[in-house]
Amino acid sequence: MDIAAVLGEFLTLFIMAFALGMDAFSVGLGMGLMRLRLRQIFYIGVVIGIFHILMPLVGMGIGRFLSDQFGTIATYLGGILLLILGLQMIVSSFKEEESRMLTPEGAGLFIFALGVSLDSFSVGLSLGIYGARTVVTILMFGVVSMFLTWAGLFLGRRVQGWFGSYSEALGGSILFAFGIKLLFAL
Repeated sequence: MDIAAVLGEFLTLFIMAFALGMDAFSVGLGMGLMRLRLRQIFYIGVVIGIFHILMPLVGMGIGRFLSDQFGTIATYLGGILLLILGLQMIVSSFKEEESRMLTPEGAGLFIFALGVSLDSFSVGLSLGIYGARTVVTILMFGVVSMFLTWAGLFLGRRVQGWFGSYSEALGGSILFAFGIKLLFAL
């Protein structure tokens, strides 16, 4: 395999992981204003990272099945799914309503982690249709989202919550662009 192609795929996956992790980053900014203990911040980041591994893994498995069954149609569906997901993230970043505040402990932490990783399932579905490398993809998503969650929580301790909506819009724009790329690659 060509080294340039491998590096290109790695960079693409990193950018997608970064885009998906921006949701966790923006929510982490808001939670960081709660003045969490360092141990809580550590656990929140790890749980978010694990969910960002599990959700795209399930999505990729379903996406590979669809790809084997439906071929090119499934690739178009994956691109459309990324477009819709990107648009949804962009639109939700401009909503005025405050998101509900869950406590980042116990069941609240798992609900929070599931909520911020649902978009990873959809992207995993698209990547499974596309045929991306599973291990590299899920590890990239997990590690990047864990570090972005930590960054959001730490930064949230220092700044106001105004930055969060812009980061979600940026993440949505990146996913939208990848959807367009996937649609026009055929």
